[in-house]
Amino acid sequence: MTSEITLFVNPTAGRGRGAHAAQPAARALREAGFAVRTVVGVTADDALERAREAVRGGTGALIAVGGDGMASLALQAVAGTRTPLGVVAVGTGNDIARALDLPIRDPAGAGRVIAEALKAGHERTVDLGRVGGRWFGSVLASGFDSRVNDRGNRMRRPAGRLRYDLAMLVELASLRPIPYRLAFEDGPAREIEATLVAVGNGPSYGGGMRICSGARLDDGLLDVTVVGKCSRTTLLRVFPRVYSGTHLDHPAVTVHRVAKVTLEAPGVTGYADGEPLGRLPLTAEAVPRAVRVLTAPRAGVP
Repeated sequence: MTSEITLFVNPTAGRGRGAHAAQPAARALREAGFAVRTVVGVTADDALERAREAVRGGTGALIAVGGDGMASLALQAVAGTRTPLGVVAVGTGNDIARALDLPIRDPAGAGRVIAEALKAGHERTVDLGRVGGRWFGSVLASGFDSRVNDRGNRMRRPAGRLRYDLAMLVELASLRPIPYRLAFEDGPAREIEATLVAVGNGPSYGGGMRICSGARLDDGLLDVTVVGKCSRTTLLRVFPRVYSGTHLDHPAVTVHRVAKVTLEAPGVTGYADGEPLGRLPLTAEAVPRAVRVLTAPRAGVP
């Protein structure tokens, strides 16, 4: 008899795609012979507690259905345990699924990949970032990009991604360098002026923006991308290159690969996996082999 697995569902992800995505994903898993139960919380805290109950109860896998916020919430339940994580990515950004080479906005396809991984016992163990007691899978953002998030979250109109596009234009008009104090584990603290500092366990945020393009999920390190003081013209010229990761070649951009970093800057909020962590200072550390994930086999990897 196959073990029971748990779908962890955000019904509002992707403007309601989460609720619809759970059905084809569950169907694919049941057709593969798995017993499936669904967990939907009333609030984020309630959902997390229900997910943790499922993990404590011995569920065979926890499958997050939604966007990066739901996948990140699921990480809080499975990190450091033997319970594997599956991701049915139907949100706006889906950067955690993207880093794991999982199907995006294809819930039936994702369900089949998860079923095949469970049957074959194929799990990939990857690193996570951690800030205090909070785990993150993709990127911790601070500076210009987190101020765009702050402003977008305060706005009521327009809806969806357009709200954040407008917020970016407003923040761009008032662009100014931010005084940071960065402390790496292997050296003295340094004071710099920067446009933004991003700490990557994975390479991308914001739906494929490869801000930490060289970050790997299995190297035990975090990639700290520093975009130095630059003008609006320079930022506008460099910004499109973030989707290909070629912005790292620009002289205003530096990258540090470290196990631990502390970020300090006045009035700046940190966001990890798109969710607010709180005001800086924040200390992020890499935790090697922190979580098991269900993925399709990679070429040349057993």
